Amino acid sequence: MTIGLASTKMAVMEPVAGCLACDLLVGVRPLPGGRLAESSGWVVEHSVGPLGLGTLVVKPVRHVVHVAELNGVESEALGPLLRRVAAAVTEVVRPEQVYVCLWSHADAVPGHVHFVVQPVVKAVMARFHACGPALQMAMFREAAVPGASEVEALCRQLRAVLSRG
Repeated sequence: MTIGLASTKMAVMEPVAGCLACDLLVGVRPLPGGRLAESSGWVVEHSVGPLGLGTLVVKPVRHVVHVAELNGVESEALGPLLRRVAAAVTEVVRPEQVYVCLWSHADAVPGHVHFVVQPVVKAVMARFHACGPALQMAMFREAAVPGASEVEALCRQLRAVLSRG
């Protein structure tokens, strides 16, 4: 499977106004680091949330709310893409572990599905005295978002690794 570098603009099928994932795709909201890769109806971006530097989001281009709504092409591409993105994060960040999890709710309403690929280093676990979901919840409570310049620099490295794929 080849993961191509993102074109400057990619058509979004039926974007939903007010959906953060759709807004980032069409450029309504700023996306530090830009699009890192795209493949078979999926895009890879750096997270805009508080899950730490190097946390990536893998999401369908289409506004899909349930995994069961993925089409055949999207479904076939998902596993290999998640593996490739996790490998890139591992190579660049050198974490203790890489969490891969589905997020699809905002304010208790199902939203645009996206897979979070989060590198977790020992220092972060020690700082929060937590791992797994407890670590993610602690990071959300703290609400610290990496700076745009840090994200941009790391995304240059990640983009280079993903482009080899």
